[in-house]
Amino acid sequence: MTTPTREIHLASRPTGQPTLENFRTVETELADPAPGQVLVRNTFLSVDPYMRGRMNDVKSYVPPFQVGAVLDGGAVGEVIASGEESLPVGTTVLHQAGWREHALISAKAARPVDVARVPASAYLGVLGMPGLTAYVGLQRIAAMKEGDAVLVSGAAGAVGSLAGQMARLMGASTVVGSAGSAEKVAWLTDELGFDAAVNYKDGAIGKLLAGHGPFDVYFDNVGGDHLEAAISHLADFGRVAACGAIASYNDERPSPGPRNLMMLVSKRLTLRGFIVSDHADLAAEFHQRVGAWVADGQLVFRETVVDGLDQTPQAFLDLLAGGNTGKMVVRLP
Repeated sequence: MTTPTREIHLASRPTGQPTLENFRTVETELADPAPGQVLVRNTFLSVDPYMRGRMNDVKSYVPPFQVGAVLDGGAVGEVIASGEESLPVGTTVLHQAGWREHALISAKAARPVDVARVPASAYLGVLGMPGLTAYVGLQRIAAMKEGDAVLVSGAAGAVGSLAGQMARLMGASTVVGSAGSAEKVAWLTDELGFDAAVNYKDGAIGKLLAGHGPFDVYFDNVGGDHLEAAISHLADFGRVAACGAIASYNDERPSPGPRNLMMLVSKRLTLRGFIVSDHADLAAEFHQRVGAWVADGQLVFRETVVDGLDQTPQAFLDLLAGGNTGKMVVRLP
């Protein structure tokens, strides 16, 4: 027996801003699982900013997508056929074979998740890679302390919205975020408990932050002008957790660096980049601590949900353009 299914392939590598022409939907068939394998019907797919870098044929911390091959990413789904006793039919699992309707994977590559208390999609966001990224960035990379003033860029995204809330729950004296619309700014302050937020489209980000600092910690998801502004508004001995630089992901040539790097010296600042997969040892602590915050309603999350495999490329393009609030996911029937 085989299972007919569809998947999204990389049709070509983009130059600058990706377009729908860079993707192709392909029909295929999957065999029944062999011993040690499971066949999963995906129910939610993740689209994440880091995937843009994988579309380029360059060496990085994760291998690039291959032209003519299926893309991949985080996904949750239901086991519909199993060659592994520990993952029977009906089990909900988290895995990395997304961007497809069905996945035939090794049982070792699938982690069962509990969907009794939270929706399955939460394991792609608040209880998944974005949540762990926020936690690692604050706890280990920025070494946040109670009483610190914290600035978060891209604060209405999957990672930023969680980092700001976690900072508040960890005892920050002030949490300020930047976002790209008045609606997102209102969400940050009215629902998520940020003390203040600015719409970076209203003017120069450095001027918009005037009066809100100085900050002890900057959680950077944007880079570019946001990083330059944050350096200017950091207190002496401030710490930067450099998580991403979405402002430059589509640049065709390197962007100029911050013009105020001498402040790293004069203010004795620490700027440290990180990749969340290097910090798997914090996962158990993260799930226990953050899971409790989610369970008792202290930490809330929002998802931007797009329906259908065919809409996955557009969801990804919208994500890069800031069209999401919270975690962007694709829901499959």
